[in-house]
Amino acid sequence: MGVASVALPGFAQAQPADLFYERAVMSAADQRCGLFAPEVAAALAAGTAQARGAALRAGTSSASLRQTEQAARAKANAADCRSPDIATAAARVRSAFSGYARMTRLNYAGDVAGWAADRNLGRAARWRLAQDTSFGPVPERDGRMAFGLAGREGREALVAVAVFPDGAEPYAARLVLRDDTRASQPYLDRFGGGSTAGLPLARRLPPPSAQKAYAAAGRAPAGSDLLPKGEAVGWAFRFPDAAGAELASLDPREAVAVDFLFPGDTVRRAYVEVGDFAAGRAFLQVAGR
Repeated sequence: MGVASVALPGFAQAQPADLFYERAVMSAADQRCGLFAPEVAAALAAGTAQARGAALRAGTSSASLRQTEQAARAKANAADCRSPDIATAAARVRSAFSGYARMTRLNYAGDVAGWAADRNLGRAARWRLAQDTSFGPVPERDGRMAFGLAGREGREALVAVAVFPDGAEPYAARLVLRDDTRASQPYLDRFGGGSTAGLPLARRLPPPSAQKAYAAAGRAPAGSDLLPKGEAVGWAFRFPDAAGAELASLDPREAVAVDFLFPGDTVRRAYVEVGDFAAGRAFLQVAGR
């Protein structure tokens, strides 16, 4: 992201887990002491989410990060809101995130695929947070999909827009993701830590016994403003708001799948890297503060 270390001394070259701790301390201190204006608090929340994702992708375990977050809250709860140390740390946060709060576009890199965020407002529909991918077993017949949050004037919905070069028309779509009531940890083929760099997205989705699905709530021909670049015809599917909230709660190393359903029980599947979806979603909120 390019945003500097924001608070405690000694973290100019912070590792991802250290940066997460630092930002979590200041976010918790803000909740307790009311340190920041809403736009800075929202920018800090987005930066904290991104630091968490970076730490997970670097190999820090979820359990370790939960302990880190608990330690950060304990640190913030023990601090004197009127102390010089808090005032100094808060000033550094304001300085670091004031420019971030004014940014309107940001790209979030992932292991395999990233997210492009755009919080400019306007009357025309646009992708606010999107990931582009291709799919299909035969390269010359690959489909293309744009997936993410789309809308206008700050009102967005979770949408998948798909293009099928062979002219196929899906009658429905579903979003498939991990069911945390059946599997509390992600399936990454490498439990207990380790970097996920290079791990295919298909191996980041849990088995069917640990999956849940959201059926698309709406289907329509895709407008030109949301079609992948260079495409003229496609189909748009809108998913329930609950699906977006659940996607944001997943581990950033995971993948989800969008299944497009065709007559004859035919399914074409596209994979999406969860990545920094939560951080990008938080970034969009800064504009509304």
